Parts: sequence; C-alpha cells; structure tokens
Amino acid sequence: MSQIHDLRSFISVLEKAGQLTRIARPVSLVHELANVAATVQRQGRGAALFTQPKEAAWPIFAGGVGSSTLAALALECDVAQITPTMEHALDPAAGISPRRVETAVWQENILTGDDIDLHRLPIPTHGLHDGGPFITGGITIAKDPVSGRGNLSYNRMQVLGPRTFGFNVNEWRHVMQFYKVQEAKGEPLEIAIAIGVDPAISIAAGVRYDDDELRIAGAIRGEGMPVCKGVTVDLDIPANAEIVIEGYLPPRERHAEGPLAEFHGYYGELWQSPVLEVTAVSHRTAPIFQTIIPGHDEHIYIGNVLPREPLLLRFVRHVSQNVTGLHIPPYGNGFAAIVQVAKSNPGEPKNVALAAFTAHVNIKKVIVVDPDVNIYDPADVLWALTNRVDWSRDFFTVPGAQGHEMDPTANERGVHTKIGIDATYKPDRRDYGERIRYPEVDLSKYLQEI
Repeated sequence: MSQIHDLRSFISVLEKAGQLTRIARPVSLVHELANVAATVQRQGRGAALFTQPKEAAWPIFAGGVGSSTLAALALECDVAQITPTMEHALDPAAGISPRRVETAVWQENILTGDDIDLHRLPIPTHGLHDGGPFITGGITIAKDPVSGRGNLSYNRMQVLGPRTFGFNVNEWRHVMQFYKVQEAKGEPLEIAIAIGVDPAISIAAGVRYDDDELRIAGAIRGEGMPVCKGVTVDLDIPANAEIVIEGYLPPRERHAEGPLAEFHGYYGELWQSPVLEVTAVSHRTAPIFQTIIPGHDEHIYIGNVLPREPLLLRFVRHVSQNVTGLHIPPYGNGFAAIVQVAKSNPGEPKNVALAAFTAHVNIKKVIVVDPDVNIYDPADVLWALTNRVDWSRDFFTVPGAQGHEMDPTANERGVHTKIGIDATYKPDRRDYGERIRYPEVDLSKYLQEI
C-alpha cells in the first residue's frame, strides 16, 4: 500500500527522510522565494515548504522532485531503481485508469464569476527577468475532443488580469492539437489546472504519452487515481488536489506572454499565446500552493530526466546488453547523458553513445563510464573524465546533427555538433589496477560515548 496519495502525504514522507526544509521566515513572492528554494536544493536540503510567505494567505511548496533522492522518494523506490520504475510505469500495459469519485477535497471552497481574482493567489515571480507571476507547477488537464481521452501536461501561465492567464503551449503538444480541433469549429477548449498534487501525477504530466497520463500515475501507485468532475468544465480532475482552476481557451485569441526562465538556462521570449479565461477557482480549506522553480533542477527532472531515461536505456541496451545504468543529469539541462557499461569490446562505448544520440533529439553529449563510477555524482563523473580520457583519441563528434531548437549552441533549426566521450578504463594502454575505495561506515557507532 502506497504511503503517498496527495501532496500532504508526500510532504510527510520527505520530512521523515530528512528531505524537507521548512522556511518560517516571511519571504517575498517576487524573486526571493525562488532564490531561497533554489539554494535549499543546491545544498542538498531537499524540498522547501514556505509556511509564511509575504502577502500570501497560504503556504507554498517548491522543489518536490528536484533530485534523484527526491524522485526516488516520490516513486517509493531506491535511487538505483528510478529508471526501471519509470520504465514499468511508461509501459502502456501497466497503466491503471483513474477511478471517478463523487466528491473532492478541493470542493470545500468554490469561487465563480466576479468572486474570482487571480491576483489573490500566491503566484511567485521567479526569475529576475521573468515577465511577471507565472503558474509553473500546475498540472493542465484537457480532453481530446475527438476520442474523449484525458490528457495531462505542463503549460506556463502568466497572470494577465483578474480572470485571465496567458497560456503558453508548444505546437507539438497534445493540448495544441486539441485546441486546433476546437478552433476549426469556432469553439473553445475546456481546461482545468490542478495545483498541489501527488507527485506521481506531477511526474506523469511531464511525459508525452498517447493515452491518459493519469494511467501512468496509476501504474506508479499501483491503483487508479481518484478523479472528480469539475464545477464548470466536463473534465476529470484529481480529487486530492489542493487547488483547482477551471476555464477555457477561446478560439483564435492570442496575447503576448513571457519571458520566463527556461530549462536551457536562459530566459525565454515573448510568445503570442492562447489565453485562458477562468470560470472557477476551488480549493481545500487552508491549501498548499505548489510551484516549480523554472529553469532549475525540478523543471529539468520532470520534463527531461524521468520521462526520457527509460527511452535512452532501451536504445543503448539494444546495442549492448552490458549497460548497467544510465542517467540524464539535471545539471546538463536535459542535453547530456551518462551511460554506465561493463564493456566487453573497446568499440562498445562508441556504439552506446551513438545509440543514445538517436534515442532522443535533445541528447548532444554522451559520457560513457565504467560500473565503478557513480553516474549520479558529478564529482565521480569528472574523476573519470580526468583520469580515463585521452583527449586525442577518446572522443568523437557528429557534426550537422539535429538537436533541440532552444539549445543555445544550435542554430534556429536545432542543428549542431554532438559529442561522445569514452571515459572508460583502458588497462591495455596502462594498467593501474584497482581504483582506491573507502567503504561507507556507520558513523553513529563511532560518535557514541563509551
């Protein structure tokens, strides 16, 4: 039986694991909150819960899935089992459909019409050059107007007025496909935003999936996610969400929104985006608002790491059954991958790197290491680069390859050079023998007074 079923139970799990930092000092929603949350994460202090943010009636939670340790807690597995757990959850055969319930905790307080004022919500302005307050951690719920299947995604939403958001959506997203169907008919697309949810739902929403992403969340938890109909929209909304915003995207209406800190580490630009007209705001009594610090680790983890590691692993294992691990580190902005292999052939690392490049267009740098290197520890990876790479012969490039259009090193079509690095041990050149290792010990046995 899962310990986690909503945001609050997840916070309890984090606290028990020593991975929650409570910030009681009042902080400003403009830049300061994001700065503190990012610092908490950089120092390995887990997620942050701001209990008294300035000019906000509700606490704010940030950084829930911002590291391997936090992702493992969210998935209720060991760090080494993150990729296999996600691989299972992404298998369509493992999906578990949501189950509909009659009532939801977010129905305790319902605002509609003139009672709605988005400026009252504790929405942070995160980055120094962000265009204003953005909802970044909200889960977008939509429905395919043709098939009727549900869909989860992330869309940045800038507050434009008391009942209006700028709603950014990429052309390739399922939500945009649904919206275009409705636009062609001259009809709006219904949308709901769930804020403060079970991290299984947060993780599922970061995946591009050809069915309802709530089935992924069900596979993670081993049971169907409870959902409830909206107040003003015909959508199935997670019943245990803290806050729910409902509305619609009017056809053929666009408004400038942005910029916002993006996953590649720079600020995005102004976009002419659809607008979300809000028809209801509902929340449980004393809710917890949830945000993702844009352009920081959680943003990259949910959007680039967790959904893509199983994909890359499948490709690299197709060319080598000796692959023992794979990680897309958040500090690489989703553009780098580290593959661990117990090689049996000196050409194997190159084949593995090539397979990773073809698995996903974003990957532009692949570092291949031995099983004695901790792929989750940047210092250990750097050790391998320093001590196991002869830069005259242990790397190769793939010029003129397609990457991501937003990659700062690529041209406007995403074309650039990819690089593969063989950072494995090569005893045939010079045999240094076994690597120095000092095993971990239980310090509590040594710190106790005799």
